[in-house]
Amino acid sequence: MTTASVVGASGFTGGELLRILDGHPEFDVVQATSRSSANKTVGHAHPNLRHLDLRFSDPAELESVDVLFAATPHGVSMDQIDRFREAADRVVDLSADFRLDTEAEYDEWYDGHARPDLLAESEYALPEINRENLRDATLIASGGCNATATILALKPLVDAGYVGDRTPVVDVKVGSSEGGAGGGAASSHAERSGVVRPYAATGHRHEAEIEGHLGLSVAFTAHAVDMTRGAAATCHVFPDDRVTTGDLWTAYRGVYDDEPFVRLVAGGSGVYRYPEPKAVAGSNYAEVGFVVDPGNARIVAFGAIDNMVKGSAGQAVHAANLACGFVETAGLEQTGYHPVGAP
Repeated sequence: MTTASVVGASGFTGGELLRILDGHPEFDVVQATSRSSANKTVGHAHPNLRHLDLRFSDPAELESVDVLFAATPHGVSMDQIDRFREAADRVVDLSADFRLDTEAEYDEWYDGHARPDLLAESEYALPEINRENLRDATLIASGGCNATATILALKPLVDAGYVGDRTPVVDVKVGSSEGGAGGGAASSHAERSGVVRPYAATGHRHEAEIEGHLGLSVAFTAHAVDMTRGAAATCHVFPDDRVTTGDLWTAYRGVYDDEPFVRLVAGGSGVYRYPEPKAVAGSNYAEVGFVVDPGNARIVAFGAIDNMVKGSAGQAVHAANLACGFVETAGLEQTGYHPVGAP
């Protein structure tokens, strides 16, 4: 078995990592760290994992493992990366610390970077756009959930040359778990219930990932909505020339037909005619879709994911599978639930 540890395991993302790794045929989790819950059982923070015979330990004492997953807040991994790499052959970071390519980008979008010398070495964890580079990678950066939903929705249009001169407009709606277990007042139930609240009208940091991996800028707005899990991207694209529904089916199938975790949902019958986070809750699947608006010379593209799985922990494990040479779908083939309450 390949040994693994989860640093920052008492948070929402850490719990999702533990849940996925618990059912993984290749990984054996030997350490889960938490400063706030040291010496308490994993089930103390994650009641769905009460069956695990594992206690949180202090992150000051890292065990030697094959793969270390870091589910820590932004800024921690870049400061602790030498310790992480001393403890593990591979580090998979789920924060924003190694997602961007250059120090200049971190100066623009974040608060600088403590280890810019490692940025060129890091590999972006989204296999649908970076699969070959992930094989044998030793430093992996899981993508942002909003960026993931947007990139997957737009990639076939970019590849086919259907994005015109006008800047695409992207509207993302995301659940409260994006704010983490310590999300603050804005994520409390009383404040979150019933809202569709713009919280990043402009300048969202995930724009940097979208631009870096698709090669185009987007006009991006994010809304907090009344759901726990999920991110849904609605992307308005204005092609220079006429594009038909048939053209779009060809473009999307060409990119995603062989992808194990992407489903095409584009205007079928039934209640769920377009991608919805509720349809993928708890799974590593992404749904993408599209519709043509000929009257306005517009394509509307959709991407829907579970932000905690495909947008975070599941993406990290998928990338680790590739890096370790495992079957890339290992531990990730569970489907979502239907019917289900607010995801």
